[in-house]
Amino acid sequence: MLPSPLAPHVTTPAELQARLQMAREGSPFIVLRRPDGTQWLISLAGRTRLTIGRRPESDLPLLWDMQVSRLHAELVCVGQDWVATDDGLSANGTWVGSDRLSGRRRLRDGDVIRVGSSLLAFCSPLETLEATAHAEDAGEAARISGAQRRVLVALCRPLLVEGTLVPPTNSQLAADLFLSIDSIKTHLKALFDAFELTDVPPRQKRAALVERAVRTGVVHERDVRDSAAERR
Repeated sequence: MLPSPLAPHVTTPAELQARLQMAREGSPFIVLRRPDGTQWLISLAGRTRLTIGRRPESDLPLLWDMQVSRLHAELVCVGQDWVATDDGLSANGTWVGSDRLSGRRRLRDGDVIRVGSSLLAFCSPLETLEATAHAEDAGEAARISGAQRRVLVALCRPLLVEGTLVPPTNSQLAADLFLSIDSIKTHLKALFDAFELTDVPPRQKRAALVERAVRTGVVHERDVRDSAAERR
């Protein structure tokens, strides 16, 4: 199985910044990868329907994927939501996560759609905004403490300041935040739980946490600036 188009270990800093810029525009969008591994972003702004197939005239043409039918599936805007539908269009079926699509399926932020051997990730910035609308700040929305939030901001600093997806080590975080390494480990475990990353392979967890925190708006560039000002 190919990795998700959103997987941190296949995402470059420039690609993540491009996704963040599109997320700031507020409209849902699709993320997928071309055969050469490069990222392809398709905005759903102004659309009511997106056809997916191997025909060149498809809204999202997957010309290289021979497992994709000429007209394979559609994404349709229903009210304020987007749904995926196949309705027997494809020969090999359409999958959302681990479930084969039958009829219509409402899409949620982060859902991965499989058509043929291609993976498409659905991103919905407005869904993230709704999730945080009734919280005093994004940290409260993610159900994390103030201390955990400081660790999270420090973890995201390399991406937002230096444009690198290599997060700091436990020792670097401890020195930066004047905490013990055991405290850092405890806070990180709580953050992995809060962001539902417990099933991510250990070597990918930090990068996955950074990617999710920044992509969903839990941590912003201003948070890094504010934390730097506090240390002065």
